[in-house]
Amino acid sequence: MLALVLVGVLLLLMALEFPVAFCMTGASAVYLLLRGDIPLVVMAQRVTVGVDSFVLLAIPFFFLAGELMNQGGITKRLVDLAQAVVGGVRGGLGHVTVVTNMIMAGMSGSSVADATGTGAVLIPAMERAGYPRIFSAALVGAASTIGPVIPPSIPFVIYGGITGVSVGRLFLGGVVPGVLMGFFLMGAVYMVAQRRGYRAEGWLTLSEALRSIWRAIPVMLFPIIILGGIFSGIVTPTEAAVVAVVYAMFLSVLFYRELNLRGLAQVLVAVAGNTAKITFIIASASLYGWLLAREGVPQMFTDFFLSISREPWVILLMVNVLLLILGCLMETTAILVILSPVLMDLITRVGIDPVHFGVVLTLNLMIG
Repeated sequence: MLALVLVGVLLLLMALEFPVAFCMTGASAVYLLLRGDIPLVVMAQRVTVGVDSFVLLAIPFFFLAGELMNQGGITKRLVDLAQAVVGGVRGGLGHVTVVTNMIMAGMSGSSVADATGTGAVLIPAMERAGYPRIFSAALVGAASTIGPVIPPSIPFVIYGGITGVSVGRLFLGGVVPGVLMGFFLMGAVYMVAQRRGYRAEGWLTLSEALRSIWRAIPVMLFPIIILGGIFSGIVTPTEAAVVAVVYAMFLSVLFYRELNLRGLAQVLVAVAGNTAKITFIIASASLYGWLLAREGVPQMFTDFFLSISREPWVILLMVNVLLLILGCLMETTAILVILSPVLMDLITRVGIDPVHFGVVLTLNLMIG
């Protein structure tokens, strides 16, 4: 009965359009008040425990690296590089959008940072070239979902921190799916461009292309430094996030000199706000997930799915449908924190690899 209250209050508050963190905290408070045998001080304890993780320290640093890229002229140089590589294909600016997001994915780990950076530069450019604003915005939104799949990835960090799965292995597992997402999206852009008559931007001259590539070489060292450091074992994912910030600061302030002290202050304020929001969601979801576990919801969830089938592919299919629906209703971080412990019991029972499932989970929630 109380488990229904826990879920019902959450859905009610979401229907009333409360922020998702307040929904989970409110539902947890109502549950504890009705139960009566758990002191309310447990709420403070559980939300504190939920964010007390070394791995989660990577989140604000990856956010900061992404914002520094956007404000320090790094994104613009990536766009110029992508223009030199794929600008001559039909629907050129659409392909430039996808390729730029694929490259940025190896640097920031945040779909929000990727969408903000590429959208500010490419949506106006696509409009001037005759692309409808709806198509331009939708393409930037879709392409930015590649960011958390190609490493580094903030959702991978959250999933690894909750489940204990190696973040490095998750990063390695996201490379191929993320690249495939980009190629298939470029294929879709080409077909739409053919049908609607969107023009190619034309290939740059050899000297212009070489100039764009030369200017982007320091930027292209970004993913090599970050991912090379992680996969070689020199740094942990959290330490790699700090390295990303240091290198982004070097490029933005000292090398390209496009970020001044005022701009840096604005970046820090924006990152502080985003970090506070995502940390509040993680903390609230940690409390809510703990209460779900006390009510035996993970076991009931597992028993229900196993009563339908024990085939791994059937379980994955059902879980993917569930995640697609939830991804349209709830914030990605909240779903990750609530459902990861619930689903871990299910996937281990049917023999699904936790790294494989982490990649599937993240990719699916990005689509949602």
